[in-house]
Amino acid sequence: MEPGVEELMPRLLPVGDCDLAEDFDPTVPPRTPQEYLKRVQIEAARYPDVVVAQIDPRKLKKKPTVNISISGCQPAPEGYSPTLKWQQQQVANFSAVRQSLNKHRNHWRSQHLDSNVTMPKSEDEEGWKKFCLGERVYSEIDALSDNENLGIDYLKVGFPPLLSIVSRMSQATVTSVLEYLISWFGEKKFTPELGRWLYALLACLEKPLLPEAHSLIRQLARRCSEVRALEESKNEEQISALNLIICLVSRYFDQRDLADEPS
Repeated sequence: MEPGVEELMPRLLPVGDCDLAEDFDPTVPPRTPQEYLKRVQIEAARYPDVVVAQIDPRKLKKKPTVNISISGCQPAPEGYSPTLKWQQQQVANFSAVRQSLNKHRNHWRSQHLDSNVTMPKSEDEEGWKKFCLGERVYSEIDALSDNENLGIDYLKVGFPPLLSIVSRMSQATVTSVLEYLISWFGEKKFTPELGRWLYALLACLEKPLLPEAHSLIRQLARRCSEVRALEESKNEEQISALNLIICLVSRYFDQRDLADEPS
């Protein structure tokens, strides 16, 4: 470093005159503080003043896109907006479910899973979609054959969010599966299987929310409001389920700008 520059940038590790052994070797581990500081200075002097990063331009061809939406939820169809009392009751029920789950998590985690239950790895998006929704919903098969009605085939109808299953899921897995199902819901219809899993995953989501989870649940509430607004048959059971998810996201997880105005 030039002397003039050195005056403007004082040393962070000043080393005064010190008696270093004549046989001082900077390549061997230092034996004294003075030898350590001297070795640091020698190593620093070997690096150039300016370092230029080597960037592969091929990796920059695909421009990343970030979709950011700050809009609220679409209002419920006329006559289907939930009352404030109903919303408060749902929040209270949900809070009780979460407390019970946390209290008994170790117990349910210790329960043996049935031999036919194989939980996918956290990063297996397609595996989790099929596990939660079943082949019938995932592959959009309208109905089961007569032979399949003789018994429940969970590989086809999806595994329910049993406590013995969700209690084994880490927070990272909970967030990942929530992301997978919200992604699927972004292009598909709402189903009871999806609704059960969304409720269970929200019940497992720890507070305070991580930024990723915060973004996911807001995306979920908006999607629910979109589907609700387009509900032509005015299926009360489905609208109620969509209202419930919007209610939990907005009022339990404190996303009040997404809340439904009480009817």
